[in-house]
Amino acid sequence: MTDDARAALAHLRDADQFKWYVIPLLLLVLYAYATEAQRRNWDVLFAGLALWGMDWFNETWNALVFHFTGRAPVWGARGSTAYQILIGLNIEICFMFAVMGIVAAKFLPPRETRILGLPNRPVLVVLNSAAAVGVEILLNRAGVLTWDWDWWSADFPLLILLIGYAPFFVACFAVHDLPRVRTKALAVGAILGVDVLALAVCGALGWL
Repeated sequence: MTDDARAALAHLRDADQFKWYVIPLLLLVLYAYATEAQRRNWDVLFAGLALWGMDWFNETWNALVFHFTGRAPVWGARGSTAYQILIGLNIEICFMFAVMGIVAAKFLPPRETRILGLPNRPVLVVLNSAAAVGVEILLNRAGVLTWDWDWWSADFPLLILLIGYAPFFVACFAVHDLPRVRTKALAVGAILGVDVLALAVCGALGWL
């Protein structure tokens, strides 16, 4: 086991790490979704939930990598946190991804708008993903987001972009653009349903 993995594991689901700032952060996340619901802006609301659900999927398989290799997750979260949910996910990261999809969806232009002559959705998937990878590299250099596998590092940013973030924004934008609210709800329900099932089964088996 790597030192980074051991440090993250030491705080895994340790309630003694709780900090009171979790409560106002939670209220801010809820406020963001409540505002979209009040405005009946279902495109943005469900887009936000879609991206959040995709992150839970990634965090689950990342924890499974750690369990089955016994060495390290693909990425780990270490350092000060109010609560370490999974080895690569703390409560602050969870809240961040809960809001990220809302922000990305709010910046979406109409579908017919083109960027440099190209359809805007694929361009924005790449731009948003590239920006997120840039932030990850900075967090890694700060020592709070750890990478212990050679193939998942700043030397291979394309892999982080393609696996770590592009699916998030593809799901976010795809759900945003679905024509009916019911279809959006079903799509998000499917994403979150897979997450809940995976977390329940893997958690019961002691793999997380």
